[in-house]
Amino acid sequence: MEYLFSSLVPVFGLILIGYFFKRISFPSHEFWPMADKLTYFVLMPALLIFKLSNAKFEPNSINFVLVSLIAIFLTMIVLIIFNKISPTKNNSFTSIIQGGIRFNTYVFLALSGSIFGDEGLVLSAIILTFAIPFINILCVTIFALYSDNNKLDFIYLVKSIIKNPLIIGCAIGASINFLSIPIPVSIENLIEILSKAALPLGLLSIGYALVLKELNSAKKDLIISCIGKFIILPFFIYSFGMMFGLNEIMISILVLFSVLPTAPSSFILARQLGGDITLMTSIITVQTLASALFIILFLKLFV
Repeated sequence: MEYLFSSLVPVFGLILIGYFFKRISFPSHEFWPMADKLTYFVLMPALLIFKLSNAKFEPNSINFVLVSLIAIFLTMIVLIIFNKISPTKNNSFTSIIQGGIRFNTYVFLALSGSIFGDEGLVLSAIILTFAIPFINILCVTIFALYSDNNKLDFIYLVKSIIKNPLIIGCAIGASINFLSIPIPVSIENLIEILSKAALPLGLLSIGYALVLKELNSAKKDLIISCIGKFIILPFFIYSFGMMFGLNEIMISILVLFSVLPTAPSSFILARQLGGDITLMTSIITVQTLASALFIILFLKLFV
């Protein structure tokens, strides 16, 4: 338990520091959106390229990925069924789905590295390679079914996937690894230095994005989304992980993956495609704050 706390405190401490910087407008409100862009488009891809290009892949990696994708899909199905039984507004339901199945990449990589070391980071990057495009497909499909936005078509979906810098970073890193492409030491050192800045700046940006003033809105929808994220998804993840005979560290990484807060970029998708942005903001904030407790609880119980 003490080890878990010592791993969690720096990660969530940086998030809280980011929120404190927001409260005192440090260094400025204009700085953080630019910092977020730098992290998303440059630093995070550098981290993924560096880790995946040097990774040693395990034979059981296919089952490891399958467990995460099956669990995500089934969680979405359960939320759809529940919405049939107890309907909510269509635009609110799109936010519920995003809260139930999307995950915060920065928190995932920071915690997996802090708790499980380089092996944890590599396994997390493997999940990212497949989970990000899969979840994007599911979320855009839900928007197509539950909203009237005319931007939604196959071309939009394909562009949203192939232009994602995290997917590009994973693809480059994996290609370098599988094809044994030699990289000059100076270039590799440059990528490594860039990669070290990704998680601290990303976590500070998460804290800056927290919004506490709207947490009283749509409590029922907020609770449903959190049930999907913190109860239904972990149940499927752990059950299928045991069923597929994954090793201990793989199950640990998957359990961590299942109780991560939803992605801050969920707000952007909700705004672009007609989701409930007020609800989405509340879901992001509540899940970010609550996830620390669920991470400790689930890793203690099931790992």
